[in-house]
Amino acid sequence: MRAIRVVSAALLGMTALTLTAPAAVAGEDAERDITSFGFDVAPSTIAAGGRVTLSVNGCRSDTKVTSGVFDTVTIHKGQGTGTATVDWEAKPGAVYEVKFQCGNESGHTELTIAGGRPNNPTHTPVPLHRGVKAGVGGSAGGFDLGEIGLGAALIAGSVGAAWHWSRRRAGEHGG
Repeated sequence: MRAIRVVSAALLGMTALTLTAPAAVAGEDAERDITSFGFDVAPSTIAAGGRVTLSVNGCRSDTKVTSGVFDTVTIHKGQGTGTATVDWEAKPGAVYEVKFQCGNESGHTELTIAGGRPNNPTHTPVPLHRGVKAGVGGSAGGFDLGEIGLGAALIAGSVGAAWHWSRRRAGEHGG
């Protein structure tokens, strides 16, 4: 009989945890692009004047890549990569949007400008094929202390209530 109470309390706690986790990250998922084609900028942080490799896979037409920090690049159908040189006037620490347009579908990612100048501005990095940008997965970035505290309070409250009710029942039945 005691095992049933312990399992019930554990299940109640796990249910509370499961139901609070998706709500905590829902706002961050809305900021991510989900496209039928994969795209990437490598490296994602680079100094002004450096070269980035623009990769696309799964696009069945020409891909137009635009940003406020480099000239427009067209990656032709059948090719997977293109390169762009970051403007020398790009501000260190700034984050620029890079937009990939494949037919009527588009997706975007960010390119961060690092401080300093590149040692070898003609160096082209090897592209990393990361696949489709589909969300944050298991990361916990973007949470503030208020969200973390609220989540912890909800979990602690549900576990405490489960413990209280399981102890109360044991007292009522003489167990």
